[in-house]
Amino acid sequence: MHISKNLIGLAAVGILVAGCSSSTDDSARPAGSTGSADSASGDKAKAPEPKADLAVPVTGPQPDVLASSSDPKLKVTPEPDNSAPFDERVEHKLQEDLLGRLKIPGKTSADCPDGVTRKAGAVSVCNVTYEGATVPYEIKISDKYKEGSFVTFYTSTPKKGLLVAKNAYDRMWTANKGRSDISKLSCEELPAAKAVEEETETGQYCQYWSAYAGDDGKGGYVKLGIKVNRHNVDFFEVR
Repeated sequence: MHISKNLIGLAAVGILVAGCSSSTDDSARPAGSTGSADSASGDKAKAPEPKADLAVPVTGPQPDVLASSSDPKLKVTPEPDNSAPFDERVEHKLQEDLLGRLKIPGKTSADCPDGVTRKAGAVSVCNVTYEGATVPYEIKISDKYKEGSFVTFYTSTPKKGLLVAKNAYDRMWTANKGRSDISKLSCEELPAAKAVEEETETGQYCQYWSAYAGDDGKGGYVKLGIKVNRHNVDFFEVR
């Protein structure tokens, strides 16, 4: 599990941190004849007809997914200055942490309902919302913290993953775009944003047409389940 480490001081804000067929025609063979008349068609067996594509065709990268987590478009403004309350600065950093992991700009907010307890080893809970989906974060103050310290070290750990449609569509494309044996990439209509358990099946699916899939290896759809990890979307084959 990746944990980002953070530093907030009184004077500075740290960075949260195929085959052939043949046929034999016996219809014109005289009764009792032992001869044969075979002819090979030479035609490749036809692949089974594909099922309908899923609701959302995936035909290219998603333009809203940025290349870098440090892109200025992912900054939350205005940024609180060094004199702002500690909780406010933590809430700001949590929003930027979530946006940096997703790499997709969106509307965010954060709230630490009971505040952040600044005592050695203290654990607090803050909630970060992205496009209506809320991810709880655990905030743990360093065990070495001393009251009145100039700086406060803490770790922030998201307790859920976030399934974002644009992220999943983009990942589906980038993970498969170099393959010449597949086509017809598509996904179900996924939620704009939904909090989910990490590394757990979401019950959502994508698929592609593969020239080598199917029971006879002559072509068919491959169904992919979706899981979410800390930084990305993972696909797994559903059989």
